[in-house]
Amino acid sequence: MPIDTAGALGAAPRVREIAWDHKDVQLYHLGIGAGRPVTDPRELRYTLESRLHVLPSFATVAGGGAPGVIRTLSVPGVDVDLAHVLHGGQRLRLHRPVPVRGRATAAARVVAAYDKGTAAVLVLRTEVTDADGPLWTDEAEVYVRGEGGWGGDRGPSGRPSPPPAERPDRVVERTVREDQALLYRLSGDGNPLHADPEFAARAGFERPVLHGLCTYGITLKTVVDTLLDGDVTRVRAYRTRFAGVVYPGETLRVRMWRPTGAERYGAESRGAGEVGEAGEVRVAVSAVERDDAPVLADTVVRYE
Repeated sequence: MPIDTAGALGAAPRVREIAWDHKDVQLYHLGIGAGRPVTDPRELRYTLESRLHVLPSFATVAGGGAPGVIRTLSVPGVDVDLAHVLHGGQRLRLHRPVPVRGRATAAARVVAAYDKGTAAVLVLRTEVTDADGPLWTDEAEVYVRGEGGWGGDRGPSGRPSPPPAERPDRVVERTVREDQALLYRLSGDGNPLHADPEFAARAGFERPVLHGLCTYGITLKTVVDTLLDGDVTRVRAYRTRFAGVVYPGETLRVRMWRPTGAERYGAESRGAGEVGEAGEVRVAVSAVERDDAPVLADTVVRYE
């Protein structure tokens, strides 16, 4: 078997030192479409070093290097073809706001392996800590086609939940630039799926697709700018499931719902270790030009 689940789960955490500064943050923000219009004070918070705020999803690229999906393939016990790998989901929990400049230690290990029959799902958890303590924790769900069937735990359902039936509180459309993937990949994700037409075709796509984590960042920025008064420090946690691809040049439709009452404040809405949140926004993202084909599902932004 190309995936030795016992070996992957038993491997020691891989520890690396990461560092970033304002240029890395600015490049990431540009990679998710910030800076339009260029003179808008709300956009200058993302692009001008003297006013810079860090969108929390920057944590997924901080320090550069390969993203979690690619790093999972270097874990002992994992030997698969990159063309068979998809990013299934992403979770992020913030312990403190991400600083504009930082130096930290990132420890990553596979914490779960699920047998979906025709595929395997690996969960890579990364704990990031600096001199002052924990900064953030993120988890990448890696879907590997053709690698299931060993009789293991099936894990949580992989079927996305439908969006809320109620009318969304806000709907915002964001156009993805034709060169968005080329710009975003400069933050560290050099997967040829997002730039090389031949590789994309081998992976089963008609042309290169946008990075899922780019859509992830675009969506969080939309929620922060639309419902959180542009205050990036209010975000406490952010999760999503990648339900479909985005092609550069398409338009994203971002629908947002604000739960109320017990649904907003109840402890049942919080995940393990997520405390102190005052509310949450449920989000669904679709591709306008493809009859609102789902792109992100089961998406929640928790905030203070």
